[in-house]
Amino acid sequence: FDLNLTKEVCDRVSIPVIASGGVGEPKHILDAFTEADADAALAASIFHFNEHPINKVKAYLKENNVNVRI
Repeated sequence: FDLNLTKEVCDRVSIPVIASGGVGEPKHILDAFTEADADAALAASIFHFNEHPINKVKAYLKENNVNVRI
């Protein structure tokens, strides 16, 4: 994600913002919430090769106080 751009958008609009693009590891998703204040994060290719299983990414986010459905 471009965290700076996402943060700028979040600060300027009153609608939910979805961070999109460039997730390579679970921390990138966490950063979208903690650094850019995004309302949601879109991730796709991080899951394609099963290097980062969805359930483990969700558990990581939950451990870091991000609300996720488990």
